[in-house]
Amino acid sequence: MIQVKRLAHATFSTPDLDQQIDYWTQVVGLAVLDRGENHCFLATQLGEEVVALERGAERGFLRRIAFQVKPGSDLGELAAKLNDEGIQAERRTDISPGVKQAIVFTDPMGTMVEVYADYTFSPSSGNQIGVSPMKFGHVASRVHDAEKMTKFYCDILGFRVSDWIGDRFSFLRCGVDHHSLNFIKHEQQALLHIAFELRDRSAVFESCQYLTQNKIPLVFGPTRHVVGHNISAYHRNPDNIRVEFFTEMDLMADEELGYWEPRPWHEEMPLKPKVWPDDTLRCQWGFGSTGTFPGYP
Repeated sequence: MIQVKRLAHATFSTPDLDQQIDYWTQVVGLAVLDRGENHCFLATQLGEEVVALERGAERGFLRRIAFQVKPGSDLGELAAKLNDEGIQAERRTDISPGVKQAIVFTDPMGTMVEVYADYTFSPSSGNQIGVSPMKFGHVASRVHDAEKMTKFYCDILGFRVSDWIGDRFSFLRCGVDHHSLNFIKHEQQALLHIAFELRDRSAVFESCQYLTQNKIPLVFGPTRHVVGHNISAYHRNPDNIRVEFFTEMDLMADEELGYWEPRPWHEEMPLKPKVWPDDTLRCQWGFGSTGTFPGYP
């Protein structure tokens, strides 16, 4: 089994590269690392690559998702483990400015997965431009079979199940954060949203004002979720990708303890990974009478 340590970056297609670069740099506050006629790599101001763009007809389509394993890991050994599981993997070089070697394969949904061990940080500017997130937080996808996708990422890539809502909505972690991946059962497979962590709740509220000033309406929030308990606000970017800014996500600081670090907003103490009822409200602070929000399964 491969032991993923963190969510690294995601690659999206766009028919309007310039428009997307403008959004990611001027609104979100990412820095351009490498730009060509048909591609662009972007990083946080702290030096972590988070978004790659490729020119293509499909707007906002998730082409690839990258993860980092322990630095110094033998990628050949990891590829052999994948082959033992019947998963074809190949070595690729220079997949991004900071990644020289990676193994690449596809998950059951057909998304290309890139796994690398060693990463070279880009120079940190120390500036705050736009919203300026600290890191790439998670990727949520609609899938036909949430159980199958959950099992693949746990059995093959070492993710742990944090929570389920019923049997249709899984939350998976690869580090201390409550989730880096979500899989939601849905008849139409597609990207649901991507999320970026901000420094604190004031930064989330400030991001809402900044989006408003840039004439980008919120689609929901700010609010606090129930599962994961992150404070969140959502908007859509020009390619119609739903983007979440969040903070205060639940943390599993010690896997052997087996419970989330206690917080005053938890429904029980200690709060442990579990299957929440299927009718669990999405948000503690509510939305109308249901605690849900439009367009979300």
